[in-house]
Amino acid sequence: MIRIAAAGDLHASEATRERVERAFATVAEESDVILLAGDLTTTGEPEQAKVVADACGELEVPVFAVLGNHDFHAGRADDIRAIVEVAGVHVLARSWSSCEIAGLELGVVGTKGFIGGFPGSALPDFGEPLLRQVYAETSRESEAIAKGLQELVHCDLRIVLLHYAPIQATVEGEPEGIHVLLGSDRLATPIAEYGADLVLHGHAHAGSFQGCIGKIPVYNVAVHVTGRDFWIFDLEGARGRSEAHVDGPAA
Repeated sequence: MIRIAAAGDLHASEATRERVERAFATVAEESDVILLAGDLTTTGEPEQAKVVADACGELEVPVFAVLGNHDFHAGRADDIRAIVEVAGVHVLARSWSSCEIAGLELGVVGTKGFIGGFPGSALPDFGEPLLRQVYAETSRESEAIAKGLQELVHCDLRIVLLHYAPIQATVEGEPEGIHVLLGSDRLATPIAEYGADLVLHGHAHAGSFQGCIGKIPVYNVAVHVTGRDFWIFDLEGARGRSEAHVDGPAA
C-alpha cells in the first residue's frame, strides 16, 4: 500500500509561510509520496515559490508537482519550476516519472491540462485562429497524457496529476458559465483509453471532490474543496492490479 498526500491550489506566499511549512512537515511523516496539483503560488512570483521550496527542501519523501494557471500569471513559470526543483520537487510538464515505494513502482504522468469545456459547452476546433490555438493547446496536453501512460505501462501503479479538470463532475458547484475555463473532457480521453489507477487535479475551488472516468477515480484536491492542507489516499496494488480509496486526512 502506498500512502499519497495530495493538495492543489496552495497559493503560497510569504504571508502563509508558517502554515505551509507546518503542513508539509506534518504530512511528510504520514505519507510515502506528496503530489501537488498546481497553483503552488499566489500570483506566480519567484519569492512565493521559495516558500514551497523551503517547505520541501528537507523532506525525505518524493514530491511531484505540476504548475497551475496562477504559477504562469507573472510570466515567471520557468523560474518557479527551477526554484522548487532545487529543493527536490519533481515538476512534471507534459512529462512523467516513476519511483519505487513499498516494493511497487509508482508512475506519475503530470501536465497542467487546459481549458475547453465539457459536453454541451465545449470549444470546437473551428473559427478564429486564436480560438483554434486554444483548442490545439489542449490537444497537446491530452497527447502528453497519452504518451506518458504508454511510457509508464510497466509501472505497478499509475497516477495522472493535473491542474485543470478532466471531467465535469468535479467542477460541479462552480457557475456553469465558467466550466469551459475549468478544464476539458478531452483530457479524459487518453486516461480512459490507456488506463490509470488514480487521477488528481485542482483549480475548481468551488467544485466537487469526487468523480470518475469509467471506473478510474478522479479527485479534485484543491484545498478549498477538501478543507484540509492535504488529503491522504491509500493506493493498494500488485503487479497489474490496484485499487484506490480515500483514507483519513493528514492535516
